[in-house]
Amino acid sequence: MSEDSPALRLKGVTKRFGEHTAVDSFDFEVPRGVICGLLGPNGSGKTTSIRMIMGILGPDEGSVSLFGQDPDVVRRAKVGYLPEERGVYKKMKCLELITFLGEIRGLRRGEARRRGGDWLDRMGLTDWAEKKVEDLSKGMQQKIQFIGTVIHEPELLILDEPFSGLDPINQDVLEEIVREYHARGTTIVFSTHLMDQAERLCERVCLISKSRKVLDGDLKEIKAAERRGIVAVEFEGPDTWIQGPEIDRIERKEGSLHLILKDGQDHQHILNRAVASGARILRFDLIEPRLHEIFVRHAGEGLVGGAGMADGPRSASADGLTHFGTA
Repeated sequence: MSEDSPALRLKGVTKRFGEHTAVDSFDFEVPRGVICGLLGPNGSGKTTSIRMIMGILGPDEGSVSLFGQDPDVVRRAKVGYLPEERGVYKKMKCLELITFLGEIRGLRRGEARRRGGDWLDRMGLTDWAEKKVEDLSKGMQQKIQFIGTVIHEPELLILDEPFSGLDPINQDVLEEIVREYHARGTTIVFSTHLMDQAERLCERVCLISKSRKVLDGDLKEIKAAERRGIVAVEFEGPDTWIQGPEIDRIERKEGSLHLILKDGQDHQHILNRAVASGARILRFDLIEPRLHEIFVRHAGEGLVGGAGMADGPRSASADGLTHFGTA
């Protein structure tokens, strides 16, 4: 197994449920050690793709590889998987459940219990260690499941909507932990519809819409390529140069004028006109788009309403071990 091989690769993957194609000819590669956001509107195919990575579903076409090889039980054991649908054994005590999850991931019982105690302390749940999971709030239960996801120190973390259901404080806690794992060299893939968090955390993003990939690559490079259409200016002197055929409208934001260009217009003509007018230019910047704007631009109609056809059939049980990626 080459260390140069990506942590994860999907090649030409397609998955159908009856007449509905949930994932269509999907190519997706995640280099080792990066944080990658798998983004898309509801029903776009994110969860179905993740389930194929974990072996819960098999692709109808194409191939999936983990760490350069087929995703067998041994290689999937190197993955920590937090599913979108949360599932915990509610009658078990918190530390007992975490210890059990560590054991089925290959840890000795004593080591799993020690790590579980450390994590409960980290998450502010020490006083709940001997309480049944059903006595916890939904947010606390989600933190218990997250501990079960990372207790075996996985090489690859796959987090499906990890921030859903958490209050802002616990979202910050989870972000901090994700950054810590990234600093250690762990590869992290998470799907989310929270663009602000994806923008803060991700080095790479892959956007899928209507079951197909529409954008994929380094986030900085994508934002640079998408930078178009808005120029922020600050200046002293005459302002007659602002009015021109390239400009659709003008907005004032944060102390600057934002010139909204018509489609296909070149900002360089505006700058040339400003200089020729004798104005003293203090700022003339192409505005880098936010990830949310890029997301909306490329997702198109698939984003409208925030919902669509589900990726595929859902599990009827919230207590199945498949929810921990052990199937």
